[in-house]
Amino acid sequence: MHSHAPDPLTPVSGLDAWAELALTELTSLPDVSRVGLAVVEGGGRRLLFTASDRQRGETHEWCHVDALSTAPINDAISTSALLAGPISELEERYATFVAAQRDTGFVDIAVMPFTADGPAVGGFVLYYSRSQSFDAGQHAELHLTAAQLEGRLRAALRRPDALPVAGLRSPEGSLVAEHDAPPDTGAVGEARHFLRDTLADWRIDDEVTDDAVLCLSELVTNALIHTGGGCHVQVELFDGVLTTRVLDNGSPVAPELPPPGDPVRAHGHGLQVVAALASRWGRTAEPHCATAWFALDLTH
Repeated sequence: MHSHAPDPLTPVSGLDAWAELALTELTSLPDVSRVGLAVVEGGGRRLLFTASDRQRGETHEWCHVDALSTAPINDAISTSALLAGPISELEERYATFVAAQRDTGFVDIAVMPFTADGPAVGGFVLYYSRSQSFDAGQHAELHLTAAQLEGRLRAALRRPDALPVAGLRSPEGSLVAEHDAPPDTGAVGEARHFLRDTLADWRIDDEVTDDAVLCLSELVTNALIHTGGGCHVQVELFDGVLTTRVLDNGSPVAPELPPPGDPVRAHGHGLQVVAALASRWGRTAEPHCATAWFALDLTH
């Protein structure tokens, strides 16, 4: 087979630019009639998905997919393993997926995760119009293509042009703890553990701690989704008020998402959770950074 793997040295900036490059490369592979791309977000709870037959160019048409649903792309990402073969043989496990492929002309698929450097950050699905051998050579080509596209995806998500986040000054006499959350799927869990351990040290009661951890989880998730980079967490206890701030480098051009009434959009309720649990909350934005925060009044 001829190699169509992209040049690993070619940089891209932004998720839409990466998606356009990846879709162009993958649709050039022999017998590939359609390509799907998935990027892990929301602390691993969902995928941002687009495909070669959707809006393309500078702005792509994306949708959210529940990462826990039963689908080939979810299983490939969670197991870090290539899934390849005839679509007809997948019906027992993926009945809904197989039913959706009827009358499309697709006969085989290959689902490849991006897993070369730690937990999977996404993956791609190739829909073939002719039966494939999926021999050792084709497997090697798929792994090479995935590794090279993954490298550029991670570079695009890092946003090297972003300015470092800066901490906030706290009143004298405050208790303050800080934590840097990296731009990867484990960051939300790490931030939750940081806050729970901090509040245990400060002897904050369990009910307040549970509310604070849940609110922080939603704010960190939003920061990772909308900026493509990491964030900085600052928690402060002063005069009976627990305030937690999440600072990020601001949002790049956001992918186009379905309207609120779209049935595939099953998320977006995180800030409603924060509003329900926090005594006060808010968000401020500057040209190169943004801060989301919530405060919990402690019971004396």
